[in-house]
Amino acid sequence: MIGDGWDGEPAVRPGEFGAEASAPGRALRVMVVTGSRADFGLLTPVMRAIEAHPSLDLLVVAAGSHLVMPALTFRDVKAEFPVSDSVPMQVAGRVGRAEDVEAVGVGVGRFGRSMHRHNPDWVVVLGDRIEAFAAAAAASIGGRALAHIHGGDRAEGVADEAMRHAITKLAHLHLAATEASAQRIIKMGEKPELVRVIGSPAVDGLSEIEPLSDNEFKSLGEPESLVLMHPIGRHPEEEEHAGSAVFEALGGKRVLALWPNFDPGRQGTLRAIHQAGVKSREHLPRVVFVGLLKKLASAGGVLVGNSSAALIEAAAVGLPAVDVGQRQAGRERAGNAVHAERETPDSIREAVDAALKLDRSSFTHPYGEGDAGKRAADALASVDPRSPALIRKRCVY
Repeated sequence: MIGDGWDGEPAVRPGEFGAEASAPGRALRVMVVTGSRADFGLLTPVMRAIEAHPSLDLLVVAAGSHLVMPALTFRDVKAEFPVSDSVPMQVAGRVGRAEDVEAVGVGVGRFGRSMHRHNPDWVVVLGDRIEAFAAAAAASIGGRALAHIHGGDRAEGVADEAMRHAITKLAHLHLAATEASAQRIIKMGEKPELVRVIGSPAVDGLSEIEPLSDNEFKSLGEPESLVLMHPIGRHPEEEEHAGSAVFEALGGKRVLALWPNFDPGRQGTLRAIHQAGVKSREHLPRVVFVGLLKKLASAGGVLVGNSSAALIEAAAVGLPAVDVGQRQAGRERAGNAVHAERETPDSIREAVDAALKLDRSSFTHPYGEGDAGKRAADALASVDPRSPALIRKRCVY
């Protein structure tokens, strides 16, 4: 996968961004960092497009929560792409804010060594998680060109919005999901010519995934509601209380719950799932997850929780969703989502009832036409990563 013949010298004239200044025949090494099941699903079409691009060579680095035992999602990455390197960060069973700080410190050093070993021309990260932040810090400090997908979004999470915007200031090329996000990036002092609106890669390839078959749906309990709640960094007891409110609100419905990410407070969310006695799965591969969303959309179901999937993928496939609490505060919303601001059974129940009454034929979203992966690859190939004018960042005002 790695292109031959690179001698480590820049093949551009100083001050130029254009890749037309690069020597012909030298494919650019693009290191794509994936740190969780959530970003891997979104990065897959980007990586496919990089693989297919004649001017780019793909390097895949699996990091962070992919490698936390039993490492189910690492198997998904290996099944789809050759993995060039792995960067462990978190330790199984250790979850919390202090543990995240340690994980970032470990990650920066290990990403730095990986980048030195593989010598990528571009490093690509997505979103706002600690894995993306650690890789971005290593790339910036190490003098590597950094491209950031889904910058400029707003979402509260744990420390998500602060880390997302911090990555924006470290990045050299900005691949925004929406026009509103692009405008935020420009207002942060980034060069407009290096801000591209590509749409969200979460929308790519959705039309190619079939709804789950009746037998597959039955194996998951034929749910009427899918719950995907992530912790937002509170004490585990608070996260448990929020999760329990969701399950109480859905009492009487067939529910499938997916396990949360590894953010602080995870133990409380897991306790709420287990105490509710609902059917649950630790992980669903992307194709099964999207197939389930489509099946729920056709069966009159609903997605409930605080995942961005409720606002992006669910909107794209026509599934009503209830967005609970403040984790996605500020994110652009499509017509499929009803917000339950209070994490109480009554508030969530009312939102579920409202979501189920929505006109599913009217849903629209601002996340593009499903070609974000190709747009990202084209942008990486069109901007020269070795240009001094690119690497030496300056605020435009």
